[in-house]
Amino acid sequence: MTQAPARPSLSAAPSVPGNAGPSVDGVATGRPPRPRPALVGLLGAMSAVFAITVDMYLPSLPQVAEEMEVNAATAQLTISFMMFGAAFGQLVVGPWSDRVGRRKPVIIGAALHIVACLLVLFGSGIAVFLGLRLMQGVGAAALGVCAQAFIRDRYNGPVAAATLSRLMLVIGVAPLFAPTAGEFIAHHWGWRAVFGVLAACGLLVMLAVWKFLPESHPPERRAVGGVSTALRSYRVLVADRRFLAFAVLPGLISGALMAYVSGSPFVLQGQFGLTGAQFSLFFAVAGVLMVGMAQINASLVHRYSPIRIIRVALPAQILVVLVLLGISLAGFGGVFGFLIPLAIAVSFQNFVPPNATAIALGRHGERAGAAAAVCGSLGALLPAAISPLVGVFGGTAVSMAAVMLGSLLLALAVVAFATPAFRRGGYEAGRD
Repeated sequence: MTQAPARPSLSAAPSVPGNAGPSVDGVATGRPPRPRPALVGLLGAMSAVFAITVDMYLPSLPQVAEEMEVNAATAQLTISFMMFGAAFGQLVVGPWSDRVGRRKPVIIGAALHIVACLLVLFGSGIAVFLGLRLMQGVGAAALGVCAQAFIRDRYNGPVAAATLSRLMLVIGVAPLFAPTAGEFIAHHWGWRAVFGVLAACGLLVMLAVWKFLPESHPPERRAVGGVSTALRSYRVLVADRRFLAFAVLPGLISGALMAYVSGSPFVLQGQFGLTGAQFSLFFAVAGVLMVGMAQINASLVHRYSPIRIIRVALPAQILVVLVLLGISLAGFGGVFGFLIPLAIAVSFQNFVPPNATAIALGRHGERAGAAAAVCGSLGALLPAAISPLVGVFGGTAVSMAAVMLGSLLLALAVVAFATPAFRRGGYEAGRD
């Protein structure tokens, strides 16, 4: 009897328990194999579907508001609804992937994202459009949560943190081309055409996953049971205070980022008078800085503990946003005086989330899907709740900087008060 040929694999290491070596609260003591660049690229592409679906659409926000006759705050809800969909989707897909493996949810999620994007082409009012954005968020969530769970299935500690940081690097490429491409497409063919391109991107990722992504969660390691098993997993996770502290942290940091993402079209184009092309150029410059910071973080995690990097990067980001708020209030420096600290503040995005996520996931390898779902859903839900505040408080440079600062200060408070190890500079097992 002939054996079917094996699917081409991008993995560098077998999916077996203990591959990552022993760990202490997310800090591995062994040196597991590092993933191949092609695998990181594919996982990054899976995670980037969400970012591209947001960033490519961003320059169209003013057009959407005008065509659908809604105000800026309502137009920004088209971003928030996608993030709410991502938050809900991850909570469902995470435990489901613990039961059925990672590949199946990814392919189904990609298909849902494609269909929801294509339906936008047929026209709709704001209510239907918001529903489709919700569906796009659910579909994109399946790709993102399974990418994180895949990493935790295979790696832990510094290797996991470095891999997550390199995922951020791949995701960071999205702002380099997505807004510019979105502006070009919307200018020539209308903003709805952007979603045709997004559907094509989703299809490419789905085909790549089907062809190349190995299954990282074999049947013998899968959870059994249905809803009750998922609820038990979530009860265990919610009871772990240190896990929750580090799971909340990326969401609050992303809240500051999404305040910038959702507010910048109105602030930079409306208040400062940038053209669509100039706005896209600035977005690209900020993206380059984010990519650079992600690469620096990927190197630092092999020399310093994730918590130590967080202890330095988070206060530094807060300091830069304080400068940004001061400049906004004083009206000092003009457009460049505002853009320079804004770009620096945004670039710090790739320091804290990958390290906090690596610590959180490192504590619950046996329920990696559910743990990644909690991290991912908080990473979508909190920004979805925070980002509309920019429009609610006027959609100005001051309101954007103030919302960014408030989100970062909440992040600092959560970690400082919920995790005494943050103040000690360590993160040790069994000590609270």
